[in-house]
Amino acid sequence: MSIPTPTSPPILEQSPTAAASASTSLPSGNAATFSTTGTATPPPAAATSTPPPGWLGPVLAALVSAAVALWLAAATARRKSREDERSRQRDLFTAAFQAYADYREMPYAIRRRRNDEAAAERVRLSEILREIQGRLTYYETWIAAESATVGSAYTALVLKARAVVGGAMREAWNTPAIAEDKAMNIPSAVVDLSSLAELQGAYVTAFHARLEMLLPWWKQLSTRLITKVRQTSPPPSDPVSGPPKPLSS
Repeated sequence: MSIPTPTSPPILEQSPTAAASASTSLPSGNAATFSTTGTATPPPAAATSTPPPGWLGPVLAALVSAAVALWLAAATARRKSREDERSRQRDLFTAAFQAYADYREMPYAIRRRRNDEAAAERVRLSEILREIQGRLTYYETWIAAESATVGSAYTALVLKARAVVGGAMREAWNTPAIAEDKAMNIPSAVVDLSSLAELQGAYVTAFHARLEMLLPWWKQLSTRLITKVRQTSPPPSDPVSGPPKPLSS
């Protein structure tokens, strides 16, 4: 009787591809990577930021300083230009008003002419009047080119003045020249120019508003606040009599 010989279990052979996969499949992360030969591969180094070069800081500082300097220069030049423009227009508007004021004085000058040289006085006063009329036309045209609002106000004033003052001058020429000192005082009943007051005030208000537009914004705001306070504040009381007392019942 023969005894059966025990057989060993079959040996499973692994393919080369599976062996390579098994040898290389290790946990990922910062741990070392093992190659198929068993040697450890160090993890990749973390990316580090490169510091800026040493010349970048001074260059940026120089650029910022140059930009600030340019801005300050431009702001200063603009402010100087606005101040010059405001001064120029102020001189123009006041010179135009002076021409109007000289025209207003002509009826008085004609009445006070010399009575001993009538022919010479007629020539002298006519030349003065001609020069004033030319200035009125000159400023009327110039102001209209500078500002339509101020130009309209000045044109209206000049037209009214030529009607009112012109009539007063005609009456003055028809009146004998003054021969006595006491007649040098000419009352308003003789030469009445009160009808010019409204248009005169309108012109002054118009050119003041024009000059205010050329001020910086903070000056415009302060000017308006001061004007508003003056308009709303009560008139000052008399320092002698004091504030008005309430009426007793």
